[in-house]
Amino acid sequence: MTSQPQTPPILPSTAVHLQAAIAAAQAGSRVPSLSAAVVRDGNVVWSGVRGTAVREGEDRRPTPDTQYRIGSLTKMLTAALVMQLVDEGVLDLADTVGKHVPEGPFAEATIRGLLSHAAGLPAEPAGPWWERSPGGSYEELAAANADASLVLSPGERHHYSNLSYAMLGRVVEGLCGAPWRDVLADRILVPLGMTRTTYDAVTPYADGYAVEALTGMLVAEPHQVTGAMAPAGQLWSTPADLCLWLAELARPTLLSDRVITAMTTPQSGDPDERGTESYGLGVRLPVAGERVLAGHGGSMPGFLAGAWVDRESGVGAVVLANTAYGLDVGGLPRTLIETVLAHEPVIVPEWTPTGELPDGVRELLGTWHWGHHPFTMAYDGKVLSLAADGGRAFRFAPAGADTWTGLSGYQLGETLRVVRREDGTISHLDIGTFCYTRIPYDPSVPIPGA
Repeated sequence: MTSQPQTPPILPSTAVHLQAAIAAAQAGSRVPSLSAAVVRDGNVVWSGVRGTAVREGEDRRPTPDTQYRIGSLTKMLTAALVMQLVDEGVLDLADTVGKHVPEGPFAEATIRGLLSHAAGLPAEPAGPWWERSPGGSYEELAAANADASLVLSPGERHHYSNLSYAMLGRVVEGLCGAPWRDVLADRILVPLGMTRTTYDAVTPYADGYAVEALTGMLVAEPHQVTGAMAPAGQLWSTPADLCLWLAELARPTLLSDRVITAMTTPQSGDPDERGTESYGLGVRLPVAGERVLAGHGGSMPGFLAGAWVDRESGVGAVVLANTAYGLDVGGLPRTLIETVLAHEPVIVPEWTPTGELPDGVRELLGTWHWGHHPFTMAYDGKVLSLAADGGRAFRFAPAGADTWTGLSGYQLGETLRVVRREDGTISHLDIGTFCYTRIPYDPSVPIPGA
């Protein structure tokens, strides 16, 4: 992992607001112990802890290094493994599970469908409650689910499925020839420096609890090793370690930009959410005011976890707690993020003049018409932009002689082709068969229906 430049810590005046937020959450939700951290520009800039009930029979505060179980935050890391293999050409998102794991159930489910919880699989595997039961082998899991059927048609809508991620872990094992936990360590955890993210708990770690509603007394929850279900929710971690993963989501150094873009692009949704949240490839994408966050929530018996980042600003937050219910692990990290951005707003980089224009750019600048609708072509020092007043704007990157590739909106991935006359002057622009001309409906340009 490429080291990040050091970022100044949070101001003391901001830290007071952050500490107040976690204090109110810990007391109001009656959380035995809670640990939180904020990441900005790839560095942990604040951390805080609350509570005293960390381990059974002990009365002491957590430290920033105390591990908590992170539940479904594990899915983001499993998805990263899968997407690495896709990026390397070993796997395709359109592949079916049966192509790589012929001995398992749901052979027709696609890798994309499993990653995005859109394959229609059941939410939970058949058999005993997996989070509270000793985990078995994949062969045992496959046998228990051999007669299971889809609960929804593939692609119909988002339907969260822990079983999907057990199957993805098995795909990784088959392609890499090693256990999921070892592949995860070699490919993700070690390169990112996530030394406190582990399969089993490593001291210091918290015990999981439920809190009796009427007395406030603690009830110990079980710690089970989940076996074949591990890729869905096994891992233990710390806020600082998970900040390294949020930094990767915001400004990738290990994974490619293509992988992170795919993971954070909406793939499925639940109409009951009314557009407030979608799911990418292993990553939840909730709308938070003017922002769209990327991350995940998680739970295991006695534990709650949330890790979210605003990719645009690079500010993210992690909250881990050893409680079974009550703490809003989506809302509290969002509060921490918004607090930082409100008190310490991001300063945008200075604008600098364009040094020189590449060959062929100047003749493309100015007004073009789509029918009678005028657009302005400009250059920002890196890419072309074609924008209508009060309307759509498209960006294009150079792709070769007289060709540009669309970077945004309707023209994403489309080719802008400069069409020239015999004398070399520009006749018009062709963007996916749409003709843009210097004058409205230029009679010298073959525009259908003009």
